[in-house]
Amino acid sequence: MLRPALADREPTHPRDIRPQSTKVTITAHRGQSRLSARREATFVTVFSDDEPDVLVRSFVAGDESALEAVYRRYSALVYTVALRSLGEVTEAEDVTQKVFVAAWSGRQNYQADRASLPAWLLGITRNKVVDAHQARSKQRRIQNELAADSQPQSDPLDIAERLILAEEIAKLDEVPQRVLRMAFYEDLTHAQIAERLQMPPGTVKSHIRRSLIKLKRRLEVWTDASES
Repeated sequence: MLRPALADREPTHPRDIRPQSTKVTITAHRGQSRLSARREATFVTVFSDDEPDVLVRSFVAGDESALEAVYRRYSALVYTVALRSLGEVTEAEDVTQKVFVAAWSGRQNYQADRASLPAWLLGITRNKVVDAHQARSKQRRIQNELAADSQPQSDPLDIAERLILAEEIAKLDEVPQRVLRMAFYEDLTHAQIAERLQMPPGTVKSHIRRSLIKLKRRLEVWTDASES
């Protein structure tokens, strides 16, 4: 993967021809376009900072030397924006590469009268960063779902007992039922239940004790029936 590079110092002439050992190209990689660098002795066009319009026209026209110059000049900017948002070097590098692949593939859509080239590249960067965040969220969601699926399932008997317990609590008188629901489902203490229902703590304890005795008898009957 190409790492972002700071812009090289350019000669003063707007279009100078000189040997260049590293060339940025678009290659096919498993069905997707990728930026790659190959070292070769060749002649490439060097673009001056003084005439950005020349670079833009050459880039839109498909001049690979212009692609190389655009990458050298703006890859550090794209990479910095991506890294600040994503906070992860590998993802920022991946986004940087995707931005320039997308820019090169869609260069015919660039309109100089609507945005400068770096502003256009930053627009693509924002889209790719959003895609990266969405992919990260999706991956996290999948991992959470897999973790949940790996948790041991509740014993069917436990589920049945809870259902029977809820059914038996519903058969209690109104006050004992309210007391027991607060104790079981709201996890309130005797004092909290007494305060909420405005009754003595001793009365709350008596309701809970008598209700538990009734529930125990009924659950024992259900257990004996299920085992027979």
